Amino acid sequence: MKLNNLKPAAGSVKREKRIGRGQGSGYGGTATRGNKGAQARSGYSHKIGFEGGQMPIQRRLPKFGFKNPTRVEYAVVNVSALQALSEKTGSTTITVDDMVVAGLAGPNDLVKVLGNGELTAKLDVTAHAFSKSAIAKIEAKEGTTTVL
Repeated sequence: MKLNNLKPAAGSVKREKRIGRGQGSGYGGTATRGNKGAQARSGYSHKIGFEGGQMPIQRRLPKFGFKNPTRVEYAVVNVSALQALSEKTGSTTITVDDMVVAGLAGPNDLVKVLGNGELTAKLDVTAHAFSKSAIAKIEAKEGTTTVL
């Protein structure tokens, strides 16, 4: 094999399609733009969602839904998760920072404690919100709930 024998693999090199360069090229005349109309002219651009005059999908489909601008989203932590966290750390006071470190909530989340699961230890819990069942379970074990 020598440098003067090298050529690209068969079919790997294709010629550029030169459009609008006369009839002999095969791409002259309308230059692949079809016949007449706005799309055949230079400078043509259509609006986003334009479907050639057909009623666009964003107008065919009905409006629905509502986004409440004052909605408050909470990261949910169950009493069973607090019990597991207490056993793991050996602590009886659990704050939002402890839950963030344990991966139960994000650093910018508001935390709400829900009453799913069993609680066996006395816990002093600090969070942004509590459900009635969570308060009942924590206080049944002589624990305290502090709302931030």
